[in-house]
Amino acid sequence: MKMSRALGLAVTLALAPLALSVASAQNAGTQITVVLPNPSAINNFPLYVALGEKMFDKEGLQVKVEAVDGSSQVLQAMSAGQAQIGQPGAAPVLAARARGVDVVFLYNHFAKSVFGVVVPEKSAIKTPADLKGAVIGVGTADGAEVGFTRAILTDLKMEEGKDYTFLPVGDGGLAAAAFLRGDIKAYAAAVSDAAIMETRGIDLREITPEQYLSYFGNGYAVMRSFMDQNPQAIEKFGRVLVRATEFGLNPANRDKVMQHTKAGNPQEGEDTKLSTALFEQVKDRITPADTSKGWGYQPPEHWELWHKSAVASGILKAPLPDLKAAYTNQFVESWNKGAK
Repeated sequence: MKMSRALGLAVTLALAPLALSVASAQNAGTQITVVLPNPSAINNFPLYVALGEKMFDKEGLQVKVEAVDGSSQVLQAMSAGQAQIGQPGAAPVLAARARGVDVVFLYNHFAKSVFGVVVPEKSAIKTPADLKGAVIGVGTADGAEVGFTRAILTDLKMEEGKDYTFLPVGDGGLAAAAFLRGDIKAYAAAVSDAAIMETRGIDLREITPEQYLSYFGNGYAVMRSFMDQNPQAIEKFGRVLVRATEFGLNPANRDKVMQHTKAGNPQEGEDTKLSTALFEQVKDRITPADTSKGWGYQPPEHWELWHKSAVASGILKAPLPDLKAAYTNQFVESWNKGAK
């Protein structure tokens, strides 16, 4: 996803060859390599809090984190046995399953969409319906944010090129400049873009309708073979994530969180103002609209939205015969009870 690109990170960590294969990890059950789709530690602050606070050690897990470039490489690493747990997006998981890859989404990390439509705080635009006739800024012409925003406006019977226009203006600081010049009235932003613009002095207001936030972002997944043979390791891993999430959301622990994420990605942590703003954005996006089901829970109706969208957009040539095989909530209750 584009989130790390907006931070201006120039280096993506290469996935190093790993000594453990899936088979050896299944035998050990305690050595876990987690592969992420980008090097941002703040996007994944619960994971880095867990590492920094030695939470995995207390559960008897040895966890190593690697970063690659996007969900496709995450899924490749998992399929090749180079990682036991990965963090892909929903659409790539559906596409992989259509190719016969038996990957299972376990933990809903970004419970809300990582994209949103934003306007300057003082803008007269209050809802997407007010965007008729507007120029809407996007990072790139073919970015995921374009399809996300187009879906919102299509549902309002608005037609691109007639009722509104997309203008590729770049990410983060470039988008801020486009607002200041008056080139755009709104921007389809990833959470990192919004954080960058706010550090540039542009106060933003999100106008994304609540139902579109249901297009959740990346979460933790495993191959079914690993899940079937290592349920205890998965229970421990998820329990630690819940515990680390609650630790990280406690305002009293913010300084520790920023220390742990800076240790995970020193370059990202150099700009304290920006990293703090991004942390505030990420906190909102990982928090479910309904927390009663617990951290990591995946609403089936949200998977239905992704499934229909994947078919409509051509990501899937046909609906999957068994959508429920793509995800599971079987560990959620034990994760949340055990984290207390």
